[in-house]
Amino acid sequence: MDSTAATRLRSIKLWPPSHSTRLVLVERIVTNLTTPSILSRKYGLLSKEEAEEEAKQIESSAFATANLHFEKEPDGDGGSAVQLYAKESSKLMVEAVKKGPKSNGIEEAISEPVTADHESVFFDISGGRRAFIEAEEAKELLKPLSDPGNKYRKICFSNRSFGLDAAHVAAPILSSLKGQLTEVDLSDFIAGRPEAEALEVMTMFSAALSGSELRYLNLSNNALGEKGVRAFNQLLSSQDNLEELYLMNDGISEEAAKAVCELIPSTKKLKILHFHNNMTGDEGAIAIAGLVKESPILEDFRCSSTRVDSEGGVTLSEALGTCTHLKKLDLRDNMFGVEAGVALSKSVPVFVNLTEVYLSYLNLEDEGALALVNALKDSASKLEVLEMAGNDISSEAAPAFAACITAKKLTLTKLNLSENELKDEGAIVIAKALEDEFGQLTEVDLSTNAIKRAGARRLSQAVVGKRGFKLLNINGNFISDEGIEDVKEIFKSFSSVLGPLDENDPDGEEYNEEDDGDAEDGGDNEDELEAKLKDLEIKQDE
Repeated sequence: MDSTAATRLRSIKLWPPSHSTRLVLVERIVTNLTTPSILSRKYGLLSKEEAEEEAKQIESSAFATANLHFEKEPDGDGGSAVQLYAKESSKLMVEAVKKGPKSNGIEEAISEPVTADHESVFFDISGGRRAFIEAEEAKELLKPLSDPGNKYRKICFSNRSFGLDAAHVAAPILSSLKGQLTEVDLSDFIAGRPEAEALEVMTMFSAALSGSELRYLNLSNNALGEKGVRAFNQLLSSQDNLEELYLMNDGISEEAAKAVCELIPSTKKLKILHFHNNMTGDEGAIAIAGLVKESPILEDFRCSSTRVDSEGGVTLSEALGTCTHLKKLDLRDNMFGVEAGVALSKSVPVFVNLTEVYLSYLNLEDEGALALVNALKDSASKLEVLEMAGNDISSEAAPAFAACITAKKLTLTKLNLSENELKDEGAIVIAKALEDEFGQLTEVDLSTNAIKRAGARRLSQAVVGKRGFKLLNINGNFISDEGIEDVKEIFKSFSSVLGPLDENDPDGEEYNEEDDGDAEDGGDNEDELEAKLKDLEIKQDE
């Protein structure tokens, strides 16, 4: 085999991404498009339905662009295709946000009336290339903020990296505006700067904004750590009225989490708190739990991918029991385990307003999952999204899930139980429940559950033809060739509703951790691809 062919074979393991990885990207795009931000306040926040439609189009377009690039790569290395895939997705997300919602819901998203001079309320320099900003450019770029009588209340400095020279220009301008600012986005504003310089820049911005009465603050993507959090001491310690706080992908360790809790004087008005993708750990989660307890009107809490184990999970779950206004809960990708799952189930009854719950990859197993799904079934919440993928849930838990989704049939829009162990027995029980009339159901994902022909047929028959239904994902299962033909025949008049079946294993072989090295290498490459896409956010082209 020549070297070019060998390279091409290696790259195939990284590109194209699997269907499940593509679905993960779609979900992340939906999350980005439906998460409030300064951009959404200017252009309006997309509804979940609009975001899901946009996300599928964005991913499909980004995939096509990256795949074309991959085919033209002279060395066949899939890494650059993955980078382009993420970059193109990010660019298209920005375009989707700036198009705004189709419905006339801007007033709700902005939380204040849209006036004729609305454009002058929002100042945003995040567009264009992601790059350093120097003093001269800063003077020119920030000039509108110095205009007498300007009405800017919302600023976004994201996507531009400030050094000391530019910070010396920006600081006095920000200080002059502190009496009128209500929303500040400083996410990703020190990228590529040496630590000492970055800390000094953060301290300057903090001092300049100290005393402002903010309702929205985003400090995400700044690799803060404890030093960075304390660099924002003056700003954080002056905030008594925050309604939204974002500290995602900030290197929030145990010490940094404690510093956040120590510095912010009050979270009585906090409605949204996002800590996604940090290294918080158990002790950090315990500190955050204290913050949660002091946030009585919290509506949206995200603490996903934060390395929280059982002890921190239990404490955090108990603290959430004080959040009677919670609407959205995202704890994905932690190692809670059974004990924390049971603890969380005891808090569920107070979540009477809960509409979305994301509890995937928490190591819940049957015991933890059963406790939670039974609590959700009995709760008064009008649940729309139920996600518990990757929790080692077996067919023994299926009757409880069937009862829960039946109880929520009037409001449930999305059910995701992928990457579990439901098999045919569990799939058939859930399919029987899905045969009922569901008012809003659009998506069911039972991929990678060792489901065979019988389970696949019953699931297909249960959802085919449902009004408004958009996707059944049963990929990655053990469906025979005959079963595949059965499923396709069932969906012959609704082909767009059936997800791909390209990862199905008709031989039905269970995964074996002792498989040969080639299989392990393939898994490692898929993990690498997902890692590159994990932190996808709304950013401009670099």
